[in-house]
Amino acid sequence: MNHWIVAPIVLPAILAPFIIMVLRYHLDLQRIFSVAGVVGLLGIALTITAQAAGGDIQVYELGNWPAPFGIVLVLDRLSAMMVLLTALLALPIVLYAIASGWDDRGKHFHALFHFQLMGVCGAFLTGDAFNLFVFFEVLLIASYGLMTHGGGAVRLKAGVQYVAYNLLGSTLFLFALGTLYAVTGTLNMADMAVRVAELPAEDTALLRVGAVLLLLVFCIKAAVLPLHFWLPASYANAPLPVAALFAIMTKVGAYSILRMYTLGFGPEVEATQGLVGTWLQPAALVTLAIGAIGILGAQHIARMVAFCAIASMGTLLVAISLFTEAATGAALYYVYHSTLATALMFLVADLVVERRGGAIAPTAPMPQSGLVSALFFVGAIALAGMPPLSGFIGKLLVLDAARGAPDANAIWAVVLIGSFVTIVGLARAGTLIFWKSHDAQHIGDGSQGDVAEQPAPEPNPALALTSVFGLVLGLVLLTLFAGPALTYATKTAEQLYTPDAYISAVLGGEE
Repeated sequence: MNHWIVAPIVLPAILAPFIIMVLRYHLDLQRIFSVAGVVGLLGIALTITAQAAGGDIQVYELGNWPAPFGIVLVLDRLSAMMVLLTALLALPIVLYAIASGWDDRGKHFHALFHFQLMGVCGAFLTGDAFNLFVFFEVLLIASYGLMTHGGGAVRLKAGVQYVAYNLLGSTLFLFALGTLYAVTGTLNMADMAVRVAELPAEDTALLRVGAVLLLLVFCIKAAVLPLHFWLPASYANAPLPVAALFAIMTKVGAYSILRMYTLGFGPEVEATQGLVGTWLQPAALVTLAIGAIGILGAQHIARMVAFCAIASMGTLLVAISLFTEAATGAALYYVYHSTLATALMFLVADLVVERRGGAIAPTAPMPQSGLVSALFFVGAIALAGMPPLSGFIGKLLVLDAARGAPDANAIWAVVLIGSFVTIVGLARAGTLIFWKSHDAQHIGDGSQGDVAEQPAPEPNPALALTSVFGLVLGLVLLTLFAGPALTYATKTAEQLYTPDAYISAVLGGEE
C-alpha cells in the first residue's frame, strides 16, 4: 500500500499532541515545529497530487482490512487537490499568526491548528461515510478552541452559537447515517453506491429521507441559506487568522456534496434522480444574493468579509448544483480561487483592525495605509470577480457552464447582479476606511462597532505582510496558470462522473 495517502492525517495527529505534552511552555519551539509540520504537509500534498494526476485511484486499507469491512482512505484527483489546497492555505496563515502574535494570545494555538488540519485532510481522504462524520467532529472540536482563542465575552458568545449550530448538524449527520445504514447495510461510500443502484424504485422512500438529511448536514457546513446563520457572527468574532483558516471548512461541505451526490446518489441513480439539484440550486442562488446584500450593509470589516465568504459559497454551489462535468470543472477551479481570496481578505481585515479598528467609517489614517489599501484592493477585485484575477475567470466559467441549464437566465442574473452589488459594497468599505480617513476632520479611535478588544500591533509586521502577499501570489499564479489548473479540474470532474473506477478500486479486494 502507498503510505503517502495516510501521511496527511498521521503527521498533524502526531505533531499536535507532541506540541501539547512536550512544548507547551516553549512558544518558540512550538512555532518552529508548527511551521515545519505545515511545510511537511505541503510536501506530502504535492507528492500525492502528482501521484493522483495520472488518473489512478489508490486505496489505503487500515489494518489491512479490505473494504467494505475495514476503514479505507481513497486517493483520487479530487481528494488530492483538496488536501493540497489545505496545505497551501495553512502555510501563510500559520506564518501570519506567528508574525502578528495571535498564537501568544491564548493557549494551545498550534496544537489546535494541527488538529484542525488533521480533521480537514481526513474528511477529504476518507472513503467511509461514518469516518467522514468522525473527521468532521475532529475539525469541529479543534475549531471550537480556535474560535475562542484569545478570550473575550463577545468571542465566547459567538463560540457558543457556533457550537450549538454545529452540534445540531452533527446530530442530523448521525440520523442520516443511521437511516442510510438501515436501508443499505453499509456506510462505505463505494459499497453504498453499488447497493443504492440495486434498490428497486418502490423501496427508496427511506433512502430519499437519508439523502435529504445528509444534504441538510452538508448545507449547514457549507453555510447555505437558510442554514447559514452561524457563519457571519462566528467568523467575524473569531480571531481573524483563524477565520482565514476557516475558509477551507465551508469547502468541506461543498466537497462532501460533490463526493456523495456523484458517487452514492449520482445523477444517473433513479432512486434519487433530481433530488439534490432541485433543492440546492435555489438555495445557492438565495445564498449568493443574501451574501451580496450583507456585504453592502455591513458596518464592520470582519463581518463584511464573512458575508463575502457566504456570497462566494453561493457562487460555488450554483456551479455544483448543475451536476454536469463542465459545471463541476468550473466549480473546482473556483473553489481554489474563493478559498485563497477569502483567506486573503480576512488577513487584510486583521491588518486593518490591528491598526485602526474595524468600523467601516472614517478615522485617522493608519500606519502603512498605502500598502494595506493595495492589499485590500487586490482582495476586493478577486472576491468581486473582476478582471484580471482568477475570480473573473472562475465566474466566467460558471456562467458558461450554466448556459444550457433550465434556469440559465436566473443564474446569470443573480451571479451578475450579485457581483455588481459586491463591487459596490467593497468599494464603499474601501472608500470609508482608506480614502476618506485621510480627509477626516476628527481623530477617532475606530473602536465603535469592533467585535472585541483590540491588542497592540503585530510584533513582526514584515513577516505578517509577507504572509499576506503569499496569498496574493497564489491568486496571481492561479490566474497565470488558469489553463493547466482548468485542465486538471476538468479531468477531476470526468473522474467524478465515471464512478465505476472509484468503486472498482475500493471494492477490488472484497473477495
